[in-house]
Amino acid sequence: MRTGLIIGMLISGSWYAASADRDAPHPHTPLARLPLRLGDWIGRDAGPFDDDTLAALGVDEYLNRQYVASQGAPLALYLGYYASQRQGDTIHSPQNCLPGAGWQPIESGRLRVRSAGRDVDVNRYVVQKGGDRQVVLYWYQGRGRITAGEYSNKLWLMLDAARLHRSDGGLARVITPVVTDVSAATTYAAAFAATLLPVLSEHLP
Repeated sequence: MRTGLIIGMLISGSWYAASADRDAPHPHTPLARLPLRLGDWIGRDAGPFDDDTLAALGVDEYLNRQYVASQGAPLALYLGYYASQRQGDTIHSPQNCLPGAGWQPIESGRLRVRSAGRDVDVNRYVVQKGGDRQVVLYWYQGRGRITAGEYSNKLWLMLDAARLHRSDGGLARVITPVVTDVSAATTYAAAFAATLLPVLSEHLP
């Protein structure tokens, strides 16, 4: 299966190169207009990233917020939007940045989130630094689809660039601390993701 995926990426890569510099403009609602109230969660801006972080991310827009429900731990929400991924600025995987910040993965896999009547697969990581643990959910979103896999996201990016003349896209990442146990933290983060996903489609279309 991996071989077929690589071959598909190579073939679509030639289409991607052939259609370079031909992105069709596609409107989206700015990330800053994401509601501060999402279901039971209330958000507040968590402050801007420093210049080095922004240079590493290469985003055109980003959102960095903390959301909290009345009966729950805080959730960190990061959204990154790329208007075009043709010139080298591509989505920065959390698999790279979390270890760089000292958080080491101790569990990884996929999680199926039920949202607005459909099932969505997202990545689920449990990371640890010292005695602290966090549950991380993230997924790639844009051009009408949500994808968990990094390789499948890149394949769709090349296909969409060739077929639709679009290479826009984004990343959504949700992080919450493990207060009691991993299962409870996962359920809590998944509930937030299920609330976020229907709203997010206009920001990462």
